[in-house]
Amino acid sequence: MPHDTPAPHTVALAEPLRLLHAALRDAAAAHPAVVAYIDGERHFSFAAMDAASERLATALLALGLARGDRIAVLAPNQIEWLQLFFAAARIGVSVVALSPRYRDAEIEFMLADSQVKAVFTARQVDGFDFLPMLERIAGNVPELHHRVAIDSDAFGAMVDTHVDPDALARATAAMTPDDLAMVIYTSGTTGRPKGCALTHASLLAAASGQARHTRIRPGDLVQLANPFNHVGGITCGILAQLLAGGSCELVPVFKAKTVLDMIRRHPPALLVGVPTMLTLLLMHPESPEVDLGSVRLVITGGSNVDATLLAQLQRRMPQATIMNLYGLSESSGALVMTPWQCSDDDLMQSIGTTLDGAAVRVTGPDGHVLAPGEIGELQFKGLGLTGDYIGAAAGQRAFEGGWLHTGDLGAVDARGFITLKGRMKDMYIQGGFNVYPAEVEALIATHPAVVMVAGVGVPDPVLGEVGRYYVVAKEGSGLNATDVLAHCAGRIADYKLPREVVLRTELPLTPAGKIHKAQLRAESTKP
Repeated sequence: MPHDTPAPHTVALAEPLRLLHAALRDAAAAHPAVVAYIDGERHFSFAAMDAASERLATALLALGLARGDRIAVLAPNQIEWLQLFFAAARIGVSVVALSPRYRDAEIEFMLADSQVKAVFTARQVDGFDFLPMLERIAGNVPELHHRVAIDSDAFGAMVDTHVDPDALARATAAMTPDDLAMVIYTSGTTGRPKGCALTHASLLAAASGQARHTRIRPGDLVQLANPFNHVGGITCGILAQLLAGGSCELVPVFKAKTVLDMIRRHPPALLVGVPTMLTLLLMHPESPEVDLGSVRLVITGGSNVDATLLAQLQRRMPQATIMNLYGLSESSGALVMTPWQCSDDDLMQSIGTTLDGAAVRVTGPDGHVLAPGEIGELQFKGLGLTGDYIGAAAGQRAFEGGWLHTGDLGAVDARGFITLKGRMKDMYIQGGFNVYPAEVEALIATHPAVVMVAGVGVPDPVLGEVGRYYVVAKEGSGLNATDVLAHCAGRIADYKLPREVVLRTELPLTPAGKIHKAQLRAESTKP
């Protein structure tokens, strides 16, 4: 079934290779009537954010921070996070984005690796106190001079600082689009986390590519649960909306009921989230009572939409276009999205095609470029590609030859549609045959009683490795492992059939809301 053609897009978007504060200033001038950000009961225009960032930037300069310095923000999605982000960007200071789910060892490593001079933190998130934790590790982070709670009177005073236009002008004059604007640490599932160096130019290029493709209109609202310490939140959410004049309601922590209540109060034009988020949203007992008729575009990131989720989305929002989105921290945001007027088959079987300004190739183990349809490592160049990491990870081969070596397996057909087969480390060899869990997961997900599924390879004395699939079933369905195996039998090659099925009530999730396969793999190797 072809998807709807969008209305003509008339919004003038910021061009790449500009500065973030200029993009905010332009949004304030172009969309004075738009409520840009909703944080609880607080509403902010682009102009209000622009003014707050000027005052806070002046306060950051007063702390002794200057172009090239780095601050860290450790908090959920909230307006103070964005005020700091735009304030730092205005004076050439970059933000190291930290997840509130991180703890002592992770935060200590990231602060030291990025040589952060100041941390702005929530006092407490989910019962965990961050100021005492920062006190514990401060001695091991020699560059760290300031620790400020963003819910304190001290921070409130910083936001109310009298603007010093001359100091701001001097700070801004030296900046270039290639200045570092943000550092996002990768998950570190294959070792130490790596700090991706995102510049003003790379962030705006990625956001602009997405905004042009999705044709967002001024005032289009999205409830944004993707965390700001991830490109899914800051680039695919905040900056793409900024360039189009769209609105964001900030979701501190994703909870299905919380988002449904927000949708009741403020009907969105966009529904955005990784597949696990959308699944939990649609499966919530209150979901059928919530009107989703305002939704014009659904964007699901991280993997292509499976048949069950697609059917649920189409049933609830028959008027909406559904798109996959694929990107990485190293690309500053989106690289690939589903084209308009895409068939359901292409939507389910591929992640889409490259956005304008990006290119893709597939390479084999020896680095040679593979023909259309052959499976190898997906590599990208162009658009928001960052080009390097900071700190200990700087200079790694991930960007060798100007191409981002993603570590993802996939294939590109003759039309340019990209099929994602999962991470290279996810592939396992069962009885001498390569098995890609994403393919088996997609089949298991079509069972009407399955809510979530994740597969990993586990050691086996006979076959080398076998597939273990963790499944979350609908409550009360009575689904068992035999049912899952019977559902797969005869529908895929016998060497791909799961050898183990483990039923769970929930699966571990990363801070970005994706299924945490590294944790499942670690669990599978325990004696």
